[in-house]
Amino acid sequence: MSQEQPRRIQREEAEPIKYGDVFKVSGDLAAQPVAPADASLMQSAENVILGHTQRGGPAAAMQSAAAMNVRSGAVGPGDISAPARDAGVTVVEAELPGMWRVVTESVAGQVVGEFTAPAPVGAATVGEGGGGGGITIGEALEAAALTAGRKAVEQSDVAAIQARPDSFQNSPNKQVAEARATGLNENLPGGVAAAAQSAAEWNARTISQEYKTKLADILTDATVKLPTDKEVTGEDAERVTGAELRNKPEMMTYPGGVAASVTAVARLNQSNHL
Repeated sequence: MSQEQPRRIQREEAEPIKYGDVFKVSGDLAAQPVAPADASLMQSAENVILGHTQRGGPAAAMQSAAAMNVRSGAVGPGDISAPARDAGVTVVEAELPGMWRVVTESVAGQVVGEFTAPAPVGAATVGEGGGGGGITIGEALEAAALTAGRKAVEQSDVAAIQARPDSFQNSPNKQVAEARATGLNENLPGGVAAAAQSAAEWNARTISQEYKTKLADILTDATVKLPTDKEVTGEDAERVTGAELRNKPEMMTYPGGVAASVTAVARLNQSNHL
């Protein structure tokens, strides 16, 4: 197994950590400070493709750099860099002979990590999920359980998950994650959205963080809880992100949360279809 390792960060703490300090990239990307939302998108993408965040991989390196940048005040806790926002992050796998695969991770089209690994036995690769040829909404929700699983469920999470986020509940344009997966404009009894709503109400009455219901409790088996599922599209990502933002006072999505995971998956699906 081989892997291109990110560069060791050697910068003054007061200076922002840029992509060029961490990876072998060039142009505008190299001069951009690594932002928290960039790392969140890469973490979500790794979890969808690999089932975990790669130890010592690009997502981990980006998380470390972004955390240092937030501490130094170079970026805000919810910031995203222009290259990641406009061109996205991708994690793509390709099958090799002998049950191996090569995984390539990119930011704004520039490779930041590439390695070979055994192909998971019996696992679906990108292009097999949901009957539509790509990664599904249920799988994106399960990725959020991995990246932000310890986050206590709140109303912004419910809004991103459930079918009826606001007073425009009867408009199909307002349908978000569960509704867009199932095609139904109502909360399913015992479904993901109903569980999220109950969790948010419980958490609002619970003072101790220890006893609050977490995203992992709700989303870990999302693909099982959804009676039907569909491939994530760019429109799905826009709807889910808008729903989460409308219910956050600071108007920022949660790093690695529902909106971030759905957005990362939408971009993975788009890159896989190109």
